Amino acid sequence: MVLLGSLLNALFIIIGALVGRIFKNIPESMQQTVLSIIGLVVALLGIQMGLESTNFILLIVSLIIGAVIGEWLDLEGKFNRFGQWIESLFGKRAQKGTIAEGFVTATLIFVIGSMGILGALDSGLRNDHNILITKGIIDGFMSIILSSTLGIGVILSAIPVLLYQGSIALFAGVISTYIPSEALDLFITEMTATGGIMIMAIGLNIAGLTKIRIANLLPAILMVGILVAIIFPFQ
Repeated sequence: MVLLGSLLNALFIIIGALVGRIFKNIPESMQQTVLSIIGLVVALLGIQMGLESTNFILLIVSLIIGAVIGEWLDLEGKFNRFGQWIESLFGKRAQKGTIAEGFVTATLIFVIGSMGILGALDSGLRNDHNILITKGIIDGFMSIILSSTLGIGVILSAIPVLLYQGSIALFAGVISTYIPSEALDLFITEMTATGGIMIMAIGLNIAGLTKIRIANLLPAILMVGILVAIIFPFQ
């Protein structure tokens, strides 16, 4: 079952988010301190990922063009409006802003990164789900922390994670057939580095140090793929 790893990853996120709500009543001052620590740790993770790049020009160009496209499309606004629509379904039972913020933040953290792509490819090509299960455990623990501080909206991030990784797993055979392994390795490396910059920005936002519209940077991932396709034949 090629989707087993993706399903388990989504399930771990859901369980973690539900467990995290048990700790929702911790004092606000403690929540702020914990959020700041989480933000700094996430930022450090992003820096480590960003340093994996072997072509910083590609990294910079991808982020700049991606940011322009994302701002034009207003992806951040669309993410937030979706979260706010979910909030409206809960009415007064949902604290204002928590569902949208939790959904957007958790989705970006769980989707960006190489483990999702590599794990989904392993699931699709070799029916090996170990990477996605490992990622799911990590995401589950992270969702406990995020849910306890950002709200139940974290649970909704399981949906894009399942769709994103599941699609890669289902089309893994096509990907391996038409994309040379060297080009795929280059894409994963640069995608990880580009995603690392976004992860760092997410961490700084969580810590309250910046207010970067992270979702508007998502087209940079697509730009990495396009630029890799352009430069790979010349390497």
